[in-house]
Amino acid sequence: MSVKKPPTELERALAGLRPYFVRAGWFSLFCSLLVLMPTWYMLEVYGRVVNSGNHMTLAMVTLLVVIAYAVMELLEWTRSQVLHEGSLVMDRALSTRVFQAIFEANLRKLPGGSLQPMNDLKTIRDFIHSPVLMGLMESPVSIVFLVLMFVIHPLLGWVTMAFAVIQVFVGWLNERSTQPPLTQANRSAIEAQQYADGTLRNAQVIESMGMVRDIHRRWMRKQREFLGLQALASDRAGGFQAISKFIQHVVGSAMLGLSTWLLLHEQLGGGAGMLIGAGILAGRVLAPLVQVVTQWRGVINVRDAWGRLNQLLADVPARPSQMSLPAPKGFVQVENIIAGAPNNPQAILRGVNFSLTPGEVLAVVGPSAAGKTTLARLLVGSWPTASGKVRLDGADIFTWNKSELGPHVGYLPQGVELFDGTLAENIARFGKVEMAKVRAAAVSVGLHEFISQLPKGYDSPIGNEGAMLSGGQRQRVALARAIYGDPVFVVLDEPNSSLDDAGDTALSSAIAELKARGTTFVVMTHRSTVLAVSDKMLLLRDGQMQAFGPRDDVIAAINKANAQAASPVAPRQGATAAV
Repeated sequence: MSVKKPPTELERALAGLRPYFVRAGWFSLFCSLLVLMPTWYMLEVYGRVVNSGNHMTLAMVTLLVVIAYAVMELLEWTRSQVLHEGSLVMDRALSTRVFQAIFEANLRKLPGGSLQPMNDLKTIRDFIHSPVLMGLMESPVSIVFLVLMFVIHPLLGWVTMAFAVIQVFVGWLNERSTQPPLTQANRSAIEAQQYADGTLRNAQVIESMGMVRDIHRRWMRKQREFLGLQALASDRAGGFQAISKFIQHVVGSAMLGLSTWLLLHEQLGGGAGMLIGAGILAGRVLAPLVQVVTQWRGVINVRDAWGRLNQLLADVPARPSQMSLPAPKGFVQVENIIAGAPNNPQAILRGVNFSLTPGEVLAVVGPSAAGKTTLARLLVGSWPTASGKVRLDGADIFTWNKSELGPHVGYLPQGVELFDGTLAENIARFGKVEMAKVRAAAVSVGLHEFISQLPKGYDSPIGNEGAMLSGGQRQRVALARAIYGDPVFVVLDEPNSSLDDAGDTALSSAIAELKARGTTFVVMTHRSTVLAVSDKMLLLRDGQMQAFGPRDDVIAAINKANAQAASPVAPRQGATAAV
C-alpha cells in the first residue's frame, strides 16, 4: 500500500488559489457559451430576417448580439483580472520564502543559490494568467459542443471526436519531440547567464590580464549551445503547431461537407442552417486543444520551473518558528567543533575548543589555509558544524533567528561586500538610519573626516559593490557597519588587510573602545597591530588548535617552540606549543 506524500510548498500555495480558479472557471464557461452568439446571429438572420424582411427583427437581433459581445468581453477581462490577482497572491505567499531559500542555498553551497529561482517563480506566476491556462479552462465546454454535434447527427459527433483524438495525439507528439531539447536549452541558458554574471563581477581581472577574448569564446560556446537547442525545439514545435492549425481548419470544411451530404440524403435535422452551425461547433470543440498545442512551449517552461523551484524548497526547508531569546551578553563557547564547507565531507577544522567572556578580545593567527575564515563563518552562524556547537550565551548560534540576533552581532568578512546605496545606508545595515549611531561608528574607525568632505556627506552613493571607494575606504565602511549599534559580539576576518598605518590605529582604537563597553571580539589577522588590544590568542595550523590562552603566554610558548625548532639539538619533530 503506497503512502500518500504530503503536498509540497508549491502545491499548498497553488491550492490556496482554488477560489480564484473556480471563479475564473465560471467566467470561462459563460465566455465559451457566448462564443456561439455569432452562429446564433447568422441563423436568425437567415431564418427570420431574410424570410420576413422585417427591419425591426434585424435591429433587435443585432442589438442582442452586440450586447452579448460586450458581456463576453467584460467576462473575459474579469476572468483575466481574477487570474492575475491569483498570481499576485501566489507571489506574495512565496516570494519571501523563495528569497530566503536562495539566500540559505547560497550560504550552504547548494544548487539554486542564484537569481534563477526568482525567475522560476515569475514563470509560474505568469502562467497562472496565460492564454494556455485559459484554454484549458475552456476545454470542459468543448464537451458541451461535442454533445451538440451528436444531437445534430451522431455521425458528425463521431467524426468530430475522431478529429479531437487526432489533435490530442499531435499534442502528445509535440511533447515528446520538443520537451528534451527545450529542457536542455533552458539549462544551457541558465548556465550561460550564470557564467556571464561571474565574468562581469571579475571584469577588472579579465581586462587587466587580457582574458577577454578567451572568456568571450567560452561564453559564446555556451550561448551557441543554448541557441541551437532552442532553435531545434522551436522548429519542432512550429511544425506541430502548423499541423494542429491545419486540423482545425480542415475540420470546419469537413463538417460542412459531411453536413451537406447528410442534408442531401435528408438525414440532417434543422435544415440548411445546421450546415454552418456544425462547422462552427466542430471548430469550437478543437479550439482549446489547438491553443494548448500552440502554447506548449510555455507548458514545458513552467513545468521545468516548477520542478527546479520545488527541489530548492525541498532542499532548503523553512526554518520552524522559534521562541524569542533574550538579547545576548557576549559569552562565547566553541565546543570541540569539527566543520568544513557546506556539502563537503572534508573537515577544515577539527577539535577546536575555547570560550570567551564579555569584553574579551581573541586574536586568531595562523598560516594561510589554517581554517581562520571557516572559523569566522562558524562563529557568526552562517555555516553549520558537522560536530560540536558554537554557542552565544548558551544558545546554538547557527539556529538562532538571525533577524533577532543580527543587531547584536557584527561581522567583517575577508572579502568586503558593500551594496548599492548611500554611505549611511551601508553603515546602518540598510535598516532605519539613526544618524547618531552612524556617525559614532564612522568616527570610531576614522572615517568621519573623509565622509564630511564629500559633497553629499553621509548621503553620498557608493555605487555597485562600493565602486566609488578605494579598497581601504571600503574596508573602513564595512568595519563601521560591523560595529554599528554597539553589538555584543563582533567577528573580524583580516580587518586590516587593506588599511594603512592610520587605519590600523583607528581599528585598534575602535576595538579598545567597544571592548571597554563589554563587546566580545574575535579577530583573524596576519598582522601584529591587533595583538596589542587582544586578551587571548589562538594559533591554528592545518585546522587544529596549536595554542590557546592569554596572549602573552601563547606568544611566549610560540617563541619557545620556534627557538627549539631552530636549535641544532631540537627534536626532529619539533615542539607543539600548547597552553
